[in-house]
Amino acid sequence: MYVLKTKETDNSVIEFIESVDSAKKREDAYKLLDIFTETSGYEAKMWGPSIIGFGTYHYKYASGHEGDAPLVGFSPRKAKISLYFATGDTKREELLKRFGKHTSGKACVYINKVTDINEAVLRELIQQSIEFLQEMYPKQ
Repeated sequence: MYVLKTKETDNSVIEFIESVDSAKKREDAYKLLDIFTETSGYEAKMWGPSIIGFGTYHYKYASGHEGDAPLVGFSPRKAKISLYFATGDTKREELLKRFGKHTSGKACVYINKVTDINEAVLRELIQQSIEFLQEMYPKQ
């Protein structure tokens, strides 16, 4: 049976940020911590060893696979900063057009530094992701 690797932990968010090698990435991580906390209204929690997540939702797919995940989050990785927003909502793509310098994969949006992006659009992405996921996966 598949076991989800990324689970909420009791690890310290601040200790994790302090362990980031790059001083600039640490500075950006603290800035993102403030933005995500203020915008989401949720306390930051570590998910797995390297994702800082906010809020939580329980998903269940048609395949029967289910689990818990953060509503939004980020991770200051070595190469780029990964931002985690909901996928599947067309509003996300519209917002990303105004977001600033980024690349995106299936689930992640990647930035080099916070100054490359539009902070107001980041706040909109956070709110949109939370609303979308709470509508898709209402609490039981």
